[in-house]
Amino acid sequence: MNQLIIPTKIYSGTDSLTVLNQFHNETVLVVCDAFLPGTDSLKMILAQLNGSNAVTLFSDVKPDPPLVNIMAGVKVFESVKPSIVLGIGGGSAIDTAKAIRFFGEKLTHQEILSFIAIPTTSGTGSEVTNTAVVSDTENGVKFPIIKNHLIPDIALLEPTLVMSAPKSVTAFSGLDVLTHALESLVAKDADLFTDALAEKAMAVISNQLVAAYEHGQDVALRQVIHEASCSAGLAFNSAGLGICHALAHQLGAKFHVPHGLANAMLLPYVVGFNAQDQTVRAKYAQAIKKANLGPATLSDSLLVKRLQKHIFQMMKAMHCPKTLTEFGIEESAVRDNLAWIVEHAKQDGTFAGNPIVPTDQELAQLVEQIIK
Repeated sequence: MNQLIIPTKIYSGTDSLTVLNQFHNETVLVVCDAFLPGTDSLKMILAQLNGSNAVTLFSDVKPDPPLVNIMAGVKVFESVKPSIVLGIGGGSAIDTAKAIRFFGEKLTHQEILSFIAIPTTSGTGSEVTNTAVVSDTENGVKFPIIKNHLIPDIALLEPTLVMSAPKSVTAFSGLDVLTHALESLVAKDADLFTDALAEKAMAVISNQLVAAYEHGQDVALRQVIHEASCSAGLAFNSAGLGICHALAHQLGAKFHVPHGLANAMLLPYVVGFNAQDQTVRAKYAQAIKKANLGPATLSDSLLVKRLQKHIFQMMKAMHCPKTLTEFGIEESAVRDNLAWIVEHAKQDGTFAGNPIVPTDQELAQLVEQIIK
């Protein structure tokens, strides 16, 4: 039985923050990126909260949220017992807010009234998903907390909040969106609903991300990229992901490769691997034609090659390293950890969604293709 449940109320536009006006006499815990306190962006957001609300700020957020930081936030949660949790920032900040909520509610035996997510990057889709990716730094692994209860109640897509992001963040997070779209498109639980969301996100990112990278102050362009990110998040939250994410999580955990970049390096090769399946290849081809990346006269196989080439061209236009050695990781370090990467990728929560179950050798080959 197919189903599409979107519990999140999504508001998009430069006036979306006014939704915060509805809250009065609440205890609000704000979880945000470490650089946000004192910025005009955070002031603009908090100005929308009525003065009757009691607001506590937690900003000890780090990339790939470590458990130690999350538990520090949980202590704050226990202390203030918030009725509202507001997650502001990139995927790490929103994931941190989700994890703080998850553990905080368990420890206080008290559920919050509302969880609101305000993304400041167009990438993770965390504002509409049920997953928080957490890092166990002691053991050097990432693991997801996957609970539908963690899906934000409200997502506010304010495009001007994205404009202060460095160009590299625009590139890496946007390529993460493309990965979400292409993986969810062919994932095992994909259906007509998720296909529609994934295809549109893939078309927008393929055709407009480089322009957003080059013209970062274009509000209309930023908004459509922001919405595409959210659409891809909705798609993979229902359809699932696959081995591109399973491997990328390990590259992030072991070598601190930015998540979107790790996905982008692997994506053309994962697309090629999955396209061995005729049904998968046909789904890719249909999406490629809809995105005007190749003519209908080409075979499905040639259309897939067009897509792979297009991803490489996007990476080049946005000055993204295409290999791990280009990023600065020694080849020997990758090879020494190859068995570890493969083993932990198979244990990753995204692995099971892939349309083809790869062998250990095939997983290793995918990583080997991006070493140098």
